[in-house]
Amino acid sequence: MRFKTALTLGATAGALLAGAGPALAQISDYAVKIGLLTDMSGAYSDVAGPGAIVAAKLAIEDMGGKVAGKPIVLLSSDHQNKADIAANKAREWADTEKVDVYAELVTTSVALAVNEIAKTNNKISLISGTASSRVTNQDCFKGGIHWTYDTYAMAIGTGRAVVEEGGKSWYFLTADYAFGQNLQDDVSKVVKANGGTVVGSVKHPFPASDFSSFLLQAQASKASVIGLANAGADTINAIKAAKEFGIVDAGQRLAGLLVFISDIHSLGLDTAKGLNLTTGFYWDFDEKTRAWSKRFFEKTGKMPTMVQAGVYSSLMHYFKAVEATGTDDTDKVVAKMKETKVEDFFARNGRIREDGRMVHDMYLAQVKTPAESKAPWDYYKILRTIPAEEAFLPISESQCPLVKK
Repeated sequence: MRFKTALTLGATAGALLAGAGPALAQISDYAVKIGLLTDMSGAYSDVAGPGAIVAAKLAIEDMGGKVAGKPIVLLSSDHQNKADIAANKAREWADTEKVDVYAELVTTSVALAVNEIAKTNNKISLISGTASSRVTNQDCFKGGIHWTYDTYAMAIGTGRAVVEEGGKSWYFLTADYAFGQNLQDDVSKVVKANGGTVVGSVKHPFPASDFSSFLLQAQASKASVIGLANAGADTINAIKAAKEFGIVDAGQRLAGLLVFISDIHSLGLDTAKGLNLTTGFYWDFDEKTRAWSKRFFEKTGKMPTMVQAGVYSSLMHYFKAVEATGTDDTDKVVAKMKETKVEDFFARNGRIREDGRMVHDMYLAQVKTPAESKAPWDYYKILRTIPAEEAFLPISESQCPLVKK
């Protein structure tokens, strides 16, 4: 374990935490405990990582450090993008810390492993960073709530837009784990449904630094679009390598299928300009997004990704449900969360379905050119709002056993 913190903003709990280990044991009996598992230093650390912890702390701060009369305690740990490390920490927290909620959970393999612990121990998972649509489809469970985005939404947004603009033949570079395959599958369905074809694919290790051989195979396929079914540092490295190879200049097009504002910041507008992407949040969307993002920026020196904004939003919705019910009982809180609409700086037209999918408006965006950008972090043009009911898998197609047919 590389990183672990215990935080409380309640005055009473703060006094207890000022003591030694036994004080922490005392508050576990009456505190509302959040266990946040994230990638602190790997491929997804800019997407989630330290910024996710900041977002969680802002949510606790805005609750005054307490909910339903109980102090809020935040535990955090680096899962290193490894399912076994995440599962062991989740199990430890369930057994010894009596956590109520697991939060963030970037990396699909991590989320699936932690969800099994949550299911066994009747806990809640508030999933922001994980992409795979299977989380609330075939692998759904009562306490699993998928907040920010998923692979289906990415396919509906970016995949369809690229096909409609003439990108009819596709070749995929796919991260070799559950998320990458799920993203490739969801985008492939959209490509084919809109008259396109998939001519091939290649899997790359996760994480990867050298994309040379994979890009050569994609180049040789003669596909009009090279779909990047990866994320974070892998997407950044693939796009940089493609530029060095002159792939776009030679006529093929890159489709970043899961791109975050942190990726654009790393790539620079000269490299990323014109890229289409789908996002659940943009810091400069309106006054509400700008106000919250300014607070985040003051803490981090960066504008938030949609994952980080989703961490705050999901925790606030949870806290409000605890406050409304007067309890942290999982069944009662989940029921309240599902019956309460989600409308905040992050979500528009949001609600949690019976499968645990929080549906909300998504946005198709295009990266600005350097000339179009007027200030630091002024990166996106919003091309289209994708309505909540269109953005996510229709409930009628769900394989989730919680859905009544």
